[in-house]
Amino acid sequence: MTDDQLFLRSKVIIEPLVDRFFAWPYTLAPVQAAMNLANLQVPLLESYLQSPQVHVAASNNPDLRGGYFINIAEERADEVRDLLAAIKRDRADMLRFAEAIAAGQELLRANATGFDLTPLYPKLPPELGGLVELAYDTDNQAQIRFLEPLVYKSGVYQESRQSVQLSLETGIERPFILSTPRLPSPDVLELGLPFRHTGLEELFKSRVRPTTLGHLREALELDDTQAKQLSGLLTDRSSQAEDRHIEAGGRIRYFGHACLVLQTPEAAVVTDPFISADSSVGDRYTLDDLPDRIDLVLITHGHQDHIVLETLMQLRGRVGAFVLPRSSRGNLADPSMALMLKAQGFPVIEVDDFDEVEFPGGRITATPFLGEHCDLDIRAKSTYWAELAGKKIFIGADSSGIEPQLYRYIKEHLGTADLAFLGMECDGAPLTWLYQALLTIPVTKKMSSSRKLSGSNADQAAAIMTELGAKEAYVYAMGEEPWLGHVMATTYTEDTYQIKQIEEFLTWCKGRGIRAGHLYGQQEWRW
Repeated sequence: MTDDQLFLRSKVIIEPLVDRFFAWPYTLAPVQAAMNLANLQVPLLESYLQSPQVHVAASNNPDLRGGYFINIAEERADEVRDLLAAIKRDRADMLRFAEAIAAGQELLRANATGFDLTPLYPKLPPELGGLVELAYDTDNQAQIRFLEPLVYKSGVYQESRQSVQLSLETGIERPFILSTPRLPSPDVLELGLPFRHTGLEELFKSRVRPTTLGHLREALELDDTQAKQLSGLLTDRSSQAEDRHIEAGGRIRYFGHACLVLQTPEAAVVTDPFISADSSVGDRYTLDDLPDRIDLVLITHGHQDHIVLETLMQLRGRVGAFVLPRSSRGNLADPSMALMLKAQGFPVIEVDDFDEVEFPGGRITATPFLGEHCDLDIRAKSTYWAELAGKKIFIGADSSGIEPQLYRYIKEHLGTADLAFLGMECDGAPLTWLYQALLTIPVTKKMSSSRKLSGSNADQAAAIMTELGAKEAYVYAMGEEPWLGHVMATTYTEDTYQIKQIEEFLTWCKGRGIRAGHLYGQQEWRW
């Protein structure tokens, strides 16, 4: 079998892990990873070990879905204890770095009063030496600016934290990614490889082009046991869909959540890929439906449901470039996604507002993104304007209509959109749900709840459409699709506020002759 031509099975999934926690930007980018490790993950493991049964019960309580609980059976508590001990031993430099950040910020709060900051450098914790700059804004508010490229070269960034698990999609919801570490399992292939490892790229190319078990064994540096496990993930038949390419005109396919695949015979562009591997259910487009070659992958922002490493890693080697919004360079809440993906071996293009990226027969323009980030100074977020096959498409992600005049400027600059895709998760999670680990000064519950991860409500979505003048409007599913639960952990009913707001917006569109819909699962547009 080592010389047979084989493909990766359709239902193979990968879970990229850092210290056995699921990888997403705030656990991978080194500054934010240190803060999350020290202020969230270590305390979470300690809390679990104090009372495993409470965590398991809470994890299985529908009313607490998406809460920070570890869903690991009590009989495996010793493995969690070993994981915690290994983190405290092997990641001591990272934990000290997180403590140094808090101490550095306290130093500024106590001493940066508008006068020269130079005397404060010697007083900074040594862990920050050479990796930060102290600066005022024009209101004399001092802050630490991280020299992020240098942090990747320091001991704070440790590739040894990285590993992957490979398994077959079961259709059973996986544990919520922000809280439960992944322990070894007999039906999971464990690979202690960094994410940039070229063997992983070779493995996922075999979805498109066959290879041999022998080649993959060598590329992935497998032992006999691992090679046997890998053989169970391979097949002698391609599972790719016959209609994954088109011969004329243009096509958009909705793959779920915020993922669109825009195609012409010459090119393909994918937005925020978060794609199911479960090809057996037949109610969605899956990895099998992707074109063989993708020119551009567009990432709108750094939330865990929009930059999804378990999908991105399966596309590396098939994509011309990953287009990412430019960050503010060194802001604690705003890691550079371009630096992060580049460190994992991805080809990247970083864009600012109204930068253009051409592809065969079309172009992408980065457009501004407002709100949805709890009023933090996060600039690594972008909507996009796509032009292909004679159509103009506004890709709005979770950008909010809090300032409608923005969209008037977009229209004046780029014209009238034919289709607009909007996010309407208009009652999102509070500030502390996603950003707690980065806050070195506590915030009140009332304050946190006033600053939410919210997209547009009905009035704001209507305002966007009024200013854009688009002819069609489509609202993304908001984590409603069943394969998103491990990331989204959302639960809606027909009476949920967000659903009611979408209905109100669709009614508004109907009254103005705008074709509109609430997306779910799969949909296709052809012209």
